Amino acid sequence: MIKIENLVKRYGQKYALDGISLEINHGDVVGFLGPNGAGKSTAMNIITGYLSASSGNVYINDISVLDDPILVKSMIGYLPEQPPLYIDMTVREYLNFVFDLKKCTYSRKKHIDEICSVVKITDVSNRVIRNLSKGYRQRVGIAQALIGNPPIIIMDEPTVGLDPKEIIEIRSLIRRLGERHTIILSSHILSEIQAICERIVIIDSGRIVADKPTDELARFVQANKKYNVKVAGPKSEVLALLMSLDGIKSALHTGEEDGGVYIYTVEAEAGVDVRKLIFSSLAENGWPMMGLEEQTVTLEDVFISIVDNNNYKKEKSKRASWDDDDNA
Repeated sequence: MIKIENLVKRYGQKYALDGISLEINHGDVVGFLGPNGAGKSTAMNIITGYLSASSGNVYINDISVLDDPILVKSMIGYLPEQPPLYIDMTVREYLNFVFDLKKCTYSRKKHIDEICSVVKITDVSNRVIRNLSKGYRQRVGIAQALIGNPPIIIMDEPTVGLDPKEIIEIRSLIRRLGERHTIILSSHILSEIQAICERIVIIDSGRIVADKPTDELARFVQANKKYNVKVAGPKSEVLALLMSLDGIKSALHTGEEDGGVYIYTVEAEAGVDVRKLIFSSLAENGWPMMGLEEQTVTLEDVFISIVDNNNYKKEKSKRASWDDDDNA
């Protein structure tokens, strides 16, 4: 449904996007994740036709955004980071205005009533937008994106500035919309993407550095495994033993439970399974192991690892370029 080919956006010598390419299929819920300034919003603005690219192209259902921007825009509902609201209008007046702006051909009242029901703003539909909370304004912004029932919904930082209750409600709404629409969601909040999206595209410095299903992304990182170990025994002696074992990179005392049970976080060296060694070593000393649990790799761990690795590669490439210049 969406095909992005070698997209470049350049401002002078600075690249906001540096040749990104990807395809998004019908019904996908995709998250663009990256630090501030990575190029997420730029990519979304080009997809919607709001911004032109320096080179490359975007196709929606095989239609180029360059060749027929009006038709492409009719297939996309867009919620920018700041919802484009006229705050002196009532909610219904505003949605009627957007209905006319988009030249929508649906039955006006029925269509707007259905959208108000879906985003749960029926009870405030006659209120002036100025008097709504930020959460309700965000819902109105989503409602305007749904006018005309476009197959693609693009949202840029949809929960920024909301309180925790509003964030949960908006995330739930986006998940429901994902049942009937292709959704692209941009955020720099890791938990946001993990809670909503089936696929994550990580963008850093204008380039795609990872593109994986959410549940597979952790495999992208070859991290050393960490374990939480609970031991009934003298704290300092157990810690010294753990630190002395082959294959253990580090060990820290991280907590305490009743009955003289202490908790340690143990990090194994890459590719080493230390669980049997820990168990047998503690047993030899008569210190019962009350529990051992592997720590789960979080999306935050993955994100930091991938971005750091990308920065390392860029720095290495830059040094190689300097060396070439010195040898010239």
